Amino acid sequence: MSDNTIEVSFKPKYFTAKKLIPLILVLLVLALDQLTKLIVTDTIPLYGMGGSFFNGALRIIHVNNPGIAFSIGQGWSLAVRGVLFRIIPLLVILVVLGVYMRNDDFSQLQRWSIAGIVGGGFGNLIDRFFRSEGVVDFIDVKWFGISNSPFKFLRWERWPTFNIADSAVVVCGILLIISFGIAMKRAKNAEAAE
Repeated sequence: MSDNTIEVSFKPKYFTAKKLIPLILVLLVLALDQLTKLIVTDTIPLYGMGGSFFNGALRIIHVNNPGIAFSIGQGWSLAVRGVLFRIIPLLVILVVLGVYMRNDDFSQLQRWSIAGIVGGGFGNLIDRFFRSEGVVDFIDVKWFGISNSPFKFLRWERWPTFNIADSAVVVCGILLIISFGIAMKRAKNAEAAE
């Protein structure tokens, strides 16, 4: 009798340490975001102020945003908001995670940046799925607007209220753009050196 065994080996090509360790940031951002939102909702009444710092430059307040950034879409129907602010972002985050795990060319800065963006995305998605009133925002900062500017956002006295998830998405998004710029410059320099 011949030995016709088939050897199956599992090589965790997609689950390497360089890919998994940055995903810790997803969990950290998610935990910090949800913890701060819980503290705000438990201690500050809706539309109330929990504190003011640096002569009013920073305030901790409690507001809900049923829309997206800058309250865009808050007046849209629940069905439209459900698709545009829940389903599509969830699918985008899952695609980003899939690309993240399959790609071996991202730098570590790019991996950490993507993890921060995904963590922030999941933080706000939790609110959109489980808080009927919308995303909890609480960081309110003074914006030194230009009163005679033709652009409305430059005339604001205060920046639109945001949260930890929003901060993670913006900061990590900027870092990701910078890292791609650095990678492009290195590739251009390497091409020129050849």
